[in-house]
Amino acid sequence: MLEPIVLISALEHYEYCERQCALIHGDGVWADNAHTVRGTRAHRRVDSGKHRRERGVLTLRSIPLWSEHLGLSGRADAVEIRDGDIFPVEHKSGTRHGRAADLQVCAQAMCLEEMLQVEIPSGFVWYGGPRRREIVVLDAHLRSAVVDVVTAIRDQMISGKLPAAPNDSRCDECQLEPHCLPHVTATADRIGRRTAEELMV
Repeated sequence: MLEPIVLISALEHYEYCERQCALIHGDGVWADNAHTVRGTRAHRRVDSGKHRRERGVLTLRSIPLWSEHLGLSGRADAVEIRDGDIFPVEHKSGTRHGRAADLQVCAQAMCLEEMLQVEIPSGFVWYGGPRRREIVVLDAHLRSAVVDVVTAIRDQMISGKLPAAPNDSRCDECQLEPHCLPHVTATADRIGRRTAEELMV
């Protein structure tokens, strides 16, 4: 049986919430909110596919990526070529939240390394909130984390099981909250016990 291909974008979803990742990449559920619309608007330039050369740096936009070894597929927001060196650049409309963007840019680099037979020691993440670019060192620890997360996502897709809702502060900002119903599903055991008690009366 062929194992499912994991999308690079799934790494961000899994890092944010395992249930969100399963809903999007397993069940095909999607909805927009203010955060996703803002992100889409901020990505208009990088999604344009228009390349440019400036100050000796060639910037390629919206580049398809894949890795046969990892079973990964996706797209790089931008890839910079400077003095023969290659740097993936991930664009985020807001501010830094955990390691999600680092995982994505590392996964992009690992795909590029396989595709081009090169070594890529670092990449960048551009954060639109503070309008600042941060370097990401692609060390062994981060690469191992990418492999672990990709494996976990693939296992999730194969099992078809929907993880429990965290029902915490993340849910208030999640575009899938109306589909996930964390306040209901997270209390399923309590509801089941209450129903059983009522039936016994």
